[in-house]
Amino acid sequence: MKTARERLDIVNTYEELGSYWATAELCGTTHKTVRRIVARQRTGPPPERPPRPRNSDCVVDLIAKRVEQSRGRISAKRLLPAARAAGYVGSQRNFRRAVAEAKAAYRQRHRVFRPCLPLPGGHLVIDWAEVKPFPLFCAVLAWCQ
Repeated sequence: MKTARERLDIVNTYEELGSYWATAELCGTTHKTVRRIVARQRTGPPPERPPRPRNSDCVVDLIAKRVEQSRGRISAKRLLPAARAAGYVGSQRNFRRAVAEAKAAYRQRHRVFRPCLPLPGGHLVIDWAEVKPFPLFCAVLAWCQ
C-alpha cells in the first residue's frame, strides 16, 4: 500500500516521463502499480459509500431520552435491560459505544463557558530574583481591562 506522498510522486513522475516502465524504475515499484495508480488518478476519487446501518439504531431515541433524564450520568449497564426490552439484539460492546456517543453529545450541548472576569486586587503576582549583591522581591496586585 502506497502512501499519499508516494502516489503523488508516481503520478508526477509519470506526467513527466509518460512511461509506466520508466516511472516504475525511478519510483522503485512495478509498472503494474504505476498503471493502477495513474488510472485511479484519472478517474477521480471513488464514490462515497452510504453509511451502514447500526444495530443500535432502533434504540437511539431511548438512549438519548435516558441520557437527558439522568443528565449524562446513566451507565450502559443500567440501560441495557431497557434497550433489550425495546428490541435491541446487539452486543454489550456496541451498546456501550452507542451510549458513550450519546453521553458525549449531551456533554457537548450542555457545556458552559465562563469567561475570566478579573476583579481589582483579585490576583497577586509575585516574583523574586537574585541581583548581585541584592535580593529582589516584587509583589503586584494585577488588574487589567
